[in-house]
Amino acid sequence: MNSIKKTMKAAVYTRWGSPEMVLKIKEVDKPVPKENEVLIKNFSTTVTAADMRLLGLHVPTGFGILLRLAFGWGGPRNPKKQILGLQSAGVIEAVGENVTDFKIFDSVLVHQGFQYMGAHAEYSCLPETGLIIEKSESMTYDQAASLGFGGITALEFLRDVAKIQDGHKLLVYGASGDVGTYAIQLGKYYGADVTGVCSTNNLELIKSLGADRVIDYTREDFTADGEKYDVIFDTVGKLSFSNSKRSLHNSGKFLMAVGGIPDRFFCNVK
Repeated sequence: MNSIKKTMKAAVYTRWGSPEMVLKIKEVDKPVPKENEVLIKNFSTTVTAADMRLLGLHVPTGFGILLRLAFGWGGPRNPKKQILGLQSAGVIEAVGENVTDFKIFDSVLVHQGFQYMGAHAEYSCLPETGLIIEKSESMTYDQAASLGFGGITALEFLRDVAKIQDGHKLLVYGASGDVGTYAIQLGKYYGADVTGVCSTNNLELIKSLGADRVIDYTREDFTADGEKYDVIFDTVGKLSFSNSKRSLHNSGKFLMAVGGIPDRFFCNVK
């Protein structure tokens, strides 16, 4: 008798809405790795802001209709897109015949991203060329699972888009969030002078991450203090370029981790 389990539990949604209304724990087919893929048994995962925005279509202006057209008008049609989850940590349970970089029992952290998703399940498959790295023995699976989304997003914006470098003045708005906390640390790593903007309760946290200056947005408007920045990074979609441009140097960059189509087409948004 073949005792290998062919199904798995997953958090599934087939229509857009709030989690308590549309998410169901279901038994679904367990994925089978292709010749270039690895099968990961997920021990830990996260629920990110991106998961929640996609679940309820709480997306920036202009993207809602695009997502409906791509995924399905009333909800995701493709079963592979009915399981959310952008990152996980676990152990490789099986490998395709052409996989050379990983082996069974390797402990890994994985960033499935929007291309693959599916981390909110017992198992997920990913090409070995995907964003998979071996987990450090010093980290728990919970710690490893939390690294992907915020860290990769902040890195792509600051290193690849802003070209952040030694001596730059960087302002991070939403500094205490997932992306923001990584942006503070990465900014310091690259030698920038970093200002973090957050609420009163998180001022000490942002100082502890290395910010050179911390602004409490409930008490102070950074655009009114006369400071100029090389990069303003809005990690939470609360700023507008029109209101922030006076705080930018002439060659400065305004970055939005969460921005609608009008922002990207009609503003100097990178």
